[in-house]
Amino acid sequence: MNSKRLSGLGIRKIALLGLTLSLLISLLAACSGGSNESAEKRVLRIGFVSGSADMESYYRQQYTDTYEIMNQNIEIEIVNAINYDDQRFEQTEPGKPSEQPDPYEKMKEMLTGQNPVDVIVFDYNQLRRLTQDNLLQPLDPLVTQDKFDLSDYVPTVMDGIKSAGDGNLYALTPTFSSSALFYNKKIFADLAISPPTDKMEWQEVFNLARQAAKGEGEDRNFGFSFNRWMSDGFNDTQVYSQALQLKIWDDKGEKMLVNSDQWEEVWNTVASFYKDEIVPTQQYMQTMYEKQSEMGGGHDPFNGDLFIKGRVAMTIGDYGYINELKRASDHASKIKDFVPVDWDVVTVPVNPNDPETGGSIYLSQLMGINAKAQNDKDAWDFIKFINGKDWAKLKSRSVYEMVARKEFLKPIGGLQYNIDAFTTLKPLPPASSDADMVYREKPGIWEAQQFGYQLFQEVIEEKKSAREALAEWETKGNAVLERLKTNPEGGNGGIEVMPMPR
Repeated sequence: MNSKRLSGLGIRKIALLGLTLSLLISLLAACSGGSNESAEKRVLRIGFVSGSADMESYYRQQYTDTYEIMNQNIEIEIVNAINYDDQRFEQTEPGKPSEQPDPYEKMKEMLTGQNPVDVIVFDYNQLRRLTQDNLLQPLDPLVTQDKFDLSDYVPTVMDGIKSAGDGNLYALTPTFSSSALFYNKKIFADLAISPPTDKMEWQEVFNLARQAAKGEGEDRNFGFSFNRWMSDGFNDTQVYSQALQLKIWDDKGEKMLVNSDQWEEVWNTVASFYKDEIVPTQQYMQTMYEKQSEMGGGHDPFNGDLFIKGRVAMTIGDYGYINELKRASDHASKIKDFVPVDWDVVTVPVNPNDPETGGSIYLSQLMGINAKAQNDKDAWDFIKFINGKDWAKLKSRSVYEMVARKEFLKPIGGLQYNIDAFTTLKPLPPASSDADMVYREKPGIWEAQQFGYQLFQEVIEEKKSAREALAEWETKGNAVLERLKTNPEGGNGGIEVMPMPR
């Protein structure tokens, strides 16, 4: 009799377990957005611009494992347009450089070949060309059809995506990176100067920098730095000129555009910052390194980062810099004579001709549906899942990137700062497809840029005026561009070319 009772209990337990599993499967199917309507096994091919066998594991952990668990009838295949292993193990003739594949052309083959991928993951600078070549499906009809809520998407991200698609939505991204202007609150308070605010023009920030730069020698506090690391004047002119949407050459790479009033203003401004020590100079940094060496060296956890050391009033940094500032503050007691920076952020400076634009937005995980996708239904379901609120909630824990859904954008580690500074401005418009093509069709075009480095040093040293140096850069650059018409690979042809700084 006891045996029969145990048998009955066992049957009931098995039945209960079966019911539980059935409910769990139903729940997972519901969470997946309906992809489990059919038990038929289906393949979803997801393409990446580059990768290798080792990177496939990372791609799966980062993007697909959770979706695959929740969609048991979907098999994910990872495809790389460029396989790093092919280049790593390729044997080339001595003295002959290996041929570098064109990323865009390889990606195009992956999208249009006999077995095309369904989803493509790519960078922002490739979006405009993909849409112009009609390689992506528009997502607007799918968003409308499924009533997929994008109302809380960060406007700067949505604006950036649509601006590359002529106002249409061809891709979505779950995360993004952005930059802001970090400032030292104590420096401004001690000098009784009003700190920077959102949407200040570049010249307004530069004026503040001059007011904030004080002190002599080792005790110098600098007003501004174009980035948190030691740089040089020429690279700083590139940052400033790009923010003003100036170009070195035309979109076809046939004519230099640097001999202009706008470029002269850029060079004069940045050169004066170095001559007046408004920005950290290489001489100052060398003095600091020599002093550290004389005192026995020792480990510098900040590796020359002068903002974190309280020596720079303002600097441009990306979102991940917040984590570095927090870590420094959390471990301040372990660092001799270190006082954590009291900081906040505002938007990066803006161009007065376009005060709503200026955001340095980096969209590296854009996802679109191939126009020739064999499984576009599951492709859209996957993109919805990765760009949904549940996924955004998980990714909001990251300290290096921001989630595209504003609902889950929270300050890191309970800190208090102006997080809107990273999302307020529209991103700078993407380069035209013609401009991108120049670098692929004329690999030697970098030679035309190199002249600018040495010429700018001569401006700082007051050997030439900015306009004289720019006119010389124009002449030498045009000579290079002319040679590239018959020899796109370059080769200085007897012209002395200064090495670019590292």
